[in-house]
This record gives sequence, C-alpha cells and structure tokens, in this order.
Amino acid sequence: MVNDQAERLRQRLNSLKTQAKSIAVMSGKGGVGKSNFSLNFSLALQKENKRVLLFDLDIGMGNIDILIGESSKYSIVDFFQKDLSLTDIISTGPDGLEYISGGSGLGTIFQLDETKFQRFLQQLDLLFKVYDYIIFDMGAGISEDSLRFLLSVDEIIVITTPEPTSMTDAYSAIKHVCLNHPTIPFSIVVNRAFNKKVGDSTYSRFAQTITQFLSRQVSLLGIIPDDSTIMKAVIDQKPVLLYQPNCQASKALITISKDFIRTKSTDVEVVDSTPFISKLKNFFMKGR
Repeated sequence: MVNDQAERLRQRLNSLKTQAKSIAVMSGKGGVGKSNFSLNFSLALQKENKRVLLFDLDIGMGNIDILIGESSKYSIVDFFQKDLSLTDIISTGPDGLEYISGGSGLGTIFQLDETKFQRFLQQLDLLFKVYDYIIFDMGAGISEDSLRFLLSVDEIIVITTPEPTSMTDAYSAIKHVCLNHPTIPFSIVVNRAFNKKVGDSTYSRFAQTITQFLSRQVSLLGIIPDDSTIMKAVIDQKPVLLYQPNCQASKALITISKDFIRTKSTDVEVVDSTPFISKLKNFFMKGR
C-alpha cells in the first residue's frame, strides 16, 4: 500500500507543475487546539478540491496520529534513520488526507549532518510541486529550530483563545518571529470563543496590542465557537469535520477555509517571492 501511494505521488509529480503555498500553524502555548485546527483546516481545504499535505513538525511529540486514532507505519524519524524517501513516509488519514507523522525519538532535524539535511530539502522541494498547500503543524511555543521553519513559510496562522494567558503567549510568539522577519503575514484564529462577540473582542484587543507595540497588522482568519462536539470528536479520535459536519465548529472551519482560499487567491501583493526551500536552506546554513 505504501509503495502504491509513493508511485501515485511520483506520477503526480511528473504531471503537475504547481508550487505549494507553505503555511505554519503555531500557538504561544499548548492546549489551545492548534493541532486540532491544523487537522480540520487541512480537511476543509481538501473539501474545496485543494491538494493538501499536513506535516506534523512537533517532532517526537506529534498529535496528529492521536487525533485521528491511527498509528502511522512511518514518520519523519524513519526518513532520517531508515533512509526512506518522503513519499514513502506519507500516510493516508481520514477522508484520504495525506500527512507526515511527527513520530518519536528524534528531537530535532537541524542537528543532523549536512548530507541528510540536504537530502531532506531536495525531497521536500519535490513535494512542493505536488500539492497546493503544505500545512506545517508546529510545536507549541518557539524553539531555535522551529523558528527557522517559521521564517521560511509564506504565512503563519496563529491560534489563540480568549484566555489572557493564551493571548499573552501568542503575542510573545509573534513578537519573536517579527524580530527576525518584520514582513511575514500573520492570520489569527480565535478558538473556543463563547460567542461571536467574544471572538471579535478578543481579536480586536489582540490586533490592537500587536499594532501598538510591534507596528504590525494582523488579519482575522476566523472564529471557532466553544463547541462541545469538538471534545467528543477528540475523545472518539475523529476530526470534528467528519464526526459532525453540521455542528457549529465544523461550519466555522468550512467558512474559514473558503475565506482563506478566496482572500489569498485575490492577493496581489507578494511580500517575499523567495521559495520556501531556498529560505530554509539559508537559515540552516546560517545555523551551522
């Protein structure tokens, strides 16, 4: 089955000449629903006929497998330790979603020797020609390693909740990125909002703080209500979008994906046209 999937990807690679948009999903702290959003957002984009690869970059502590109730045969760890190809380690999850598991037992990919990392970059570059979107589900907070990925992507989606601690930690994470990349676009998702008024107020206060202290503008991607269905779906280890497509959270996620596709397809300003792989390679070399 793995070989068949790898062959399908190779065939797509031969026939497609796209360039995926790279998106990092981050949060200032854990427990705000970041991985859950990454999973369901990926599924929602796929429902809009987009080719999506979800890449769990919380290496060693990934949650995607847990959220879908499956155990991947391979993970990013196997790519480096067993010399498998990236196409070999891509798993197929619910609704046919393709993803790469974060696995366990490997703390970082940046401390590897240059030969292995160059191989990683070369194969990742090929995947960028297969998909429309590559979603990187980052670990909570920011490490020196994850910062390199964050500085390389086309856009960052920040997940926060109305809780003051969540907003404070999210602000700190954005500040850290801005100090190193003053122009990268940020979109905000307010998760677990009791109602739209609370969600709008949370975003308004958050955006005002960022404008005042960081001189940056952040856009509101969407508000996800505090829907008990999400917890039920997590307990059953199923994406809420498939568990209950008509619940309030699922409707919000569908709206977010449609708005994301519509607004990004009409954007005319390109802040940085440098390919993701080139930027990541440069950051890697600087870290040596």
